[in-house]
Amino acid sequence: MTQVADYVLQRLSAWGVKRVYGYPGDGINGLLGAFDRADGDPEFIQARHEEMAAFMACGHAKFTGEVGCCVATSGPGAVHLLNGLYDAKLDHQPVVAVVGQQKRLSLGTHYQQEIALPQLFADVSEFCETVVHPGQARHVIDRAFKTALTTRSVATIIIPNDIQEEEAQPSPPREHGSVFSSVGWSRPRVLPDLDELRKAADVLNAGGKVAMLVGQGAAQAEAEVMEVAELLGAGVAKALLGREVLPDDLPYVTGPIGLLGSKASDKMIKGCDTLLMVGSSFPYAEWLPEEGQARGVEIDIDGRMIGIRYPMDAHLVGDSRETLRALIPMLDRKKDRGWREKIEKDVREWHDLCDRWAGEHFGKSINPQSVAAELSPRLPDDVILTADSGSGTNWWARHLKLRDGMRASLSGTLATMGPGTPYAVAARFAHPERPVIAFVGDGAFQMNGMNEMITVKRYLDRLSGQAPLIFCVFNNQDLNQVTWEQRAMAGDPKYPGSQDIPDVPYAAYAELLGLKGIVCEDPKKVGAAWDEALAADRPVVLEFKVDAEIAPIPPHIMKEQGKKAVKAALHDPEATGIATKGVRQKLTEYAGHLPGRGKK
Repeated sequence: MTQVADYVLQRLSAWGVKRVYGYPGDGINGLLGAFDRADGDPEFIQARHEEMAAFMACGHAKFTGEVGCCVATSGPGAVHLLNGLYDAKLDHQPVVAVVGQQKRLSLGTHYQQEIALPQLFADVSEFCETVVHPGQARHVIDRAFKTALTTRSVATIIIPNDIQEEEAQPSPPREHGSVFSSVGWSRPRVLPDLDELRKAADVLNAGGKVAMLVGQGAAQAEAEVMEVAELLGAGVAKALLGREVLPDDLPYVTGPIGLLGSKASDKMIKGCDTLLMVGSSFPYAEWLPEEGQARGVEIDIDGRMIGIRYPMDAHLVGDSRETLRALIPMLDRKKDRGWREKIEKDVREWHDLCDRWAGEHFGKSINPQSVAAELSPRLPDDVILTADSGSGTNWWARHLKLRDGMRASLSGTLATMGPGTPYAVAARFAHPERPVIAFVGDGAFQMNGMNEMITVKRYLDRLSGQAPLIFCVFNNQDLNQVTWEQRAMAGDPKYPGSQDIPDVPYAAYAELLGLKGIVCEDPKKVGAAWDEALAADRPVVLEFKVDAEIAPIPPHIMKEQGKKAVKAALHDPEATGIATKGVRQKLTEYAGHLPGRGKK
């Protein structure tokens, strides 16, 4: 007898699912038996925690363009999925979650591990349905995948454990109430209205100083973005989720934008008279032009997201690549290249400043900026980069210069701690031939990243290989990003009771698991540590002991934040180090304005 659980996995496989990330529990016993019988098609990948499984599913979606899939038991297992699923929802990634539930007979009886799962998953899911009849499974699975792909979001399938073990009905009975569905979906060609395209072209042609901001929605439109930037003489800033849209070695790419952004991006936005946003929902108004400063054109495939970040003159609802292709013939090439030349000069000066910031160490401690700066020229071709949320994200965003073909992502909108490591694991499963490098703070690594090293150990034969797999840990014994936010946003000194964390021997822990552990404490040996890690024949935990007192200086300091930072420093336990190193970093910045500087 073929059980419903067997049929579910067969249908997942028919939708192209090769692996399902999860953790076992008796609420999915039927599915676990089916995984055993499926003989790896699809494969069950055992994470250490359901949250990590959901992050892996999201990471799979980000680095493949396919639907990511995760599975969890009823009750607590289902609850644990939520953070990873919200990460997928907020970053617009297609993920299908399959969740167990108690027997239908016991629902409503206050039974063990009985949770109202439809209500629990209602907000995170675009589609959430419980399978209550064997003949319903086909339709629910098909609709879940179609919804996840169409809305680029989460769909949840809930299957009571007694249903899992009933006899499958691949084709429901032909009677009133039955529906018949199929596997299959195709990406639509979405183009905006022609009159709106003409309006957009008029705005862009009239602008003298055009700034472009691209996000992950422009990821398939690299050639078109480059052509538009060339025609308009524009610079291109990249939201964090849009890091891989254009390589950083293009002279007009100003890099990241916002609090973690570049001075080149900031100057461009402050000086522009026209803003073109492509596939980005970058939310921080203080880093966009002041209202009324610039005219605006925006391209987004989701009409709900168009014109909600900055007042736009033309609203192009459509696919970025198709829309830009339709727009390009309407654009005039700007003859005056003065604006572009200024942007390129600012970009050169910014790269020079980053190099000088990273090159300055304080005593025997490692400047965390140098960790990223030393890796940047060593980045292997075709590398996949992930980052966790923390102060290390600043250096990941600013100092790593992506070349063509490299991939990079992080938790953009949710900005949650925890996904850097599971993203990297999922990327390696999906692309075993590609190098993968994760930047993780010691706070996030202690929170859940260390546990996933056990997952790496479990699948060591598959995750090892010719291509490096490196988990770079910034060890500063401080929840550093929040510490700096306390100072700049709340005007409070560092509170050691919440911010200090134990010094853990991460590299030694990796060695205990059979991985390679490397620890670097010497500023002069940062590059050599990277060389050793990149040459390793097995996954590496690369631990850098870094200075917690190096401030992630924003492109410009808001007046109110500056006042609060000064107030916080009066009573901060690290006041002396912060002041000394902050002054040195600012002097390094000002030195770039002296004759002969910034002319690389």
